[in-house]
Amino acid sequence: MRTYRELFRTPEFTPFFAAVSVQTAAQTAAGLALGTLVYARTGSPLLSALAMFGPSLAQVAGALTLLSAADRLPPRAALTALALLSAGAACVQAVPGLPLWAAFAVLLVVGVAASPGGGVRYGLLSEIVPREGFLLGRSVLNMTGGAMQICGFAVGGALVAVFSARGTLLVGAALYVVAAAVTRLGLSARPPRATGRPSIGETWRTNALLWSSAPRRYVFLALWVPNGLVVGCESLYVAYAPGHAGLLFAGGALGMLAGDTLVGRFVTARWRARLGAPLRLLLAAPYLLFALRPGLPLALTLVVVASIGFAASLLLQERLLALTPQELSGHALGLSSSGMLAMQGVGAAVAGGIAQLTSPATGMAAVAGLSVAVMLALAPGLRTPADADGGRLLGADGSPSPRASRTPRTAHPTPEETT
Repeated sequence: MRTYRELFRTPEFTPFFAAVSVQTAAQTAAGLALGTLVYARTGSPLLSALAMFGPSLAQVAGALTLLSAADRLPPRAALTALALLSAGAACVQAVPGLPLWAAFAVLLVVGVAASPGGGVRYGLLSEIVPREGFLLGRSVLNMTGGAMQICGFAVGGALVAVFSARGTLLVGAALYVVAAAVTRLGLSARPPRATGRPSIGETWRTNALLWSSAPRRYVFLALWVPNGLVVGCESLYVAYAPGHAGLLFAGGALGMLAGDTLVGRFVTARWRARLGAPLRLLLAAPYLLFALRPGLPLALTLVVVASIGFAASLLLQERLLALTPQELSGHALGLSSSGMLAMQGVGAAVAGGIAQLTSPATGMAAVAGLSVAVMLALAPGLRTPADADGGRLLGADGSPSPRASRTPRTAHPTPEETT
């Protein structure tokens, strides 16, 4: 599967695509509104960053307790319920006079409850499209996410300016309800991918199994840490340019859209293997120049260029899917998603803390430097035979995937528990 036409002719992909798009717009508008509301009340870069990205920190608790549900819940029902929960949370946060602690408590509850959502969503994608079409489908969702973020931040910024942050939160709640309706009416009921009841013990056992493979460990860390630190840079847009934060967020979404379009549709497997490392470096390096406190035009350019590097996550997710048994794909993708979101919360907290003590520009440059350092440290572990042998990916046990090539080659599988 190599064309968008083939992808959208796949049964159920269109309603799935529509539901994800609307939910992304809802998250974008509501997040910007809440961050703006908290910054206006407190004047704190740290609290503003945590208001926008704090729910991601709760993903740690969810990943340790609820993640086994990603493969053990009916996908349509789970995604519908999560959208409605987010709608209710946005309505609560829009209540005038809501104490700050209560607003953050709501964020915590939603973050924990939503932790299996990424695994449910992208596990369902792997069922809707053929396995070889996953990267194209995932790239289209990322591209749409970028487009919806552009619209969401632009429209959300306008709504906040013309009406109020609380009114924008209610708009976000309405969009969540639309996403729930599209999911419920547009997708067919599917049984869970795995049997058994979700439990904390099962979550821990599957997490341990996934973590037992060295190739998968490096992929997880590369997906989580550098990305999360760069999102820490993004969390300071409101504090760096209070009147133009929506423009910076839209610029970041535009860069991500461009990168995902290029990598998902036009770059061949051979070049994808070669572009992984440069894209991972591009993700953070431009933010180092924020130490010079650039004006808005240069800052916007740096944000757009850096965000192209988010396409590296597509390549890492493709590798992760090839390293994971099908029956654990939802859990693995959920662990990937929860880890990324959790590290985004950590990145926001670290960046916000540095900015609180110094300045937003210094905070952005500092976490960008940390991201570059982590990427360089992980680079040796990501130079697997997949990079050295024309882009072929390894199988679930660390050995060559039988679908990757008909030509046998010598390999040394990583010992791990088999399923």
